[in-house]
Amino acid sequence: MRSAKDFFRPLAVGAPAPVREVPFRPSRMIHFFDPSNEKMAAKVPTIAPKVDVLLGNLEDAVSADRKEAARAGLVATAKAQDFGDTQLWTRINSLDSPWALDDLLTLVTEIGHKLDVVMVPKVEGAEDIHYVDRLLAQLEAKAGIGRPILVHAILETATGVANVEEIAGASPRMQGISLGPADLAASRRMKTTRVGGGHPGYLVREDPKDPGMELPRLTFQQDLWHYTIARMVDACAAHGILPYYGPFGDIKDTTACEDQFRNAFLLGCVGAWSLHPVQIDIAKRVFSPAPADVAWARRVIDAMGDGTGAVMIDGKMQDDATVKQCHVVVELAEALAARDPELAQAYEAAYKEQEQNR
Repeated sequence: MRSAKDFFRPLAVGAPAPVREVPFRPSRMIHFFDPSNEKMAAKVPTIAPKVDVLLGNLEDAVSADRKEAARAGLVATAKAQDFGDTQLWTRINSLDSPWALDDLLTLVTEIGHKLDVVMVPKVEGAEDIHYVDRLLAQLEAKAGIGRPILVHAILETATGVANVEEIAGASPRMQGISLGPADLAASRRMKTTRVGGGHPGYLVREDPKDPGMELPRLTFQQDLWHYTIARMVDACAAHGILPYYGPFGDIKDTTACEDQFRNAFLLGCVGAWSLHPVQIDIAKRVFSPAPADVAWARRVIDAMGDGTGAVMIDGKMQDDATVKQCHVVVELAEALAARDPELAQAYEAAYKEQEQNR
């Protein structure tokens, strides 16, 4: 067993020192693009300023005969583009594929200075992260990169979910974890062919109103992913990293997409994947606290002073526990407002309106 003192030492001579705390940068939407698709790659200069994270996808949705083209396309795109405040991520191929090693060898040495996060699919245990961790350190040292590239894991197998706590704490590089519902559904033998979202067959039914009569009984659809998201959020919170909802496959059903994203947001996720431009604005809206909620949170914080004791505001008791909840909302809002001037204006306007109406 390695000493805890070694945890924050580089895994290769000349590699940058590991981070002590994952920096929080807005990542409400992780927008996927296929670098092997020239038309899609050509839209990057237009899309990049609109998203928090732009991800060059090398894995699923890229056919086997296009893997090398996707890798080369991502290198070319990164070299040509100034991303400004937008983060650049990549999803490499799975570690059991013939492409994963070349993905890392090429990307880190060619564009590692621009690459913020490497997303690793189908992570099943800490050993997967340890492999990537050591290899990244060696490549960073070789390329002379001055800051560590972070790692993001996708939960796509039952084994990964069973080991989510050890995955979350496997390395200082761990930036976050995403739910991969489609592969996870197959791994669990779930009987759904949807990519994320609910299923009309997964429901509860109200009790019969009259046992002797066949009256219609209301049904309520349930969330297939509630347990997994909650467990993932707990693991991430315990280790100081960030949880994300993954893809929502039905591009046309924007209402259900927004509902699923909001469920994840309320449970603690900081963002979700966007697979189509229409989902960018949904994620931006859902994963940004509502101006009225931010104004209320600021009011509670103002009233609580040093954060101890209890006060009554509009007939509702607020104490040290609720003020902590309010700090979560306000701190997220401030981080997002620093990147989004329109959001900053909306937050300030809501707060002023609240003060005027008191």
